[in-house]
Amino acid sequence: MTYDQAIRQQPVVLVEFFASWCGHCHNMAPVVEQVKELLDGRAAVVQLDIDQNQEAAGASDVQSVPTFIIYKNGEEQWRQSGEMSGDTLLAKIEAYL
Repeated sequence: MTYDQAIRQQPVVLVEFFASWCGHCHNMAPVVEQVKELLDGRAAVVQLDIDQNQEAAGASDVQSVPTFIIYKNGEEQWRQSGEMSGDTLLAKIEAYL
């Protein structure tokens, strides 16, 4: 699946760019999993390791990790880097559902 296909697989898609060496990314991993469970298929959640997906990270102008991007119908709607609470992340996604 290409990045373009990934961000268009559902009307609302959350993309998390992370790195295996990133401490903040490790902290966010259980948060993202919980958000994914709470969404229960209402939005897609795509997690991309920047070291394995350098082209997508570059095309998305990812400057730091973790970076979260919400797409609606393939168009970027929101972006934020760094750690955040699951409640905050879930609220951001639900605003576009």
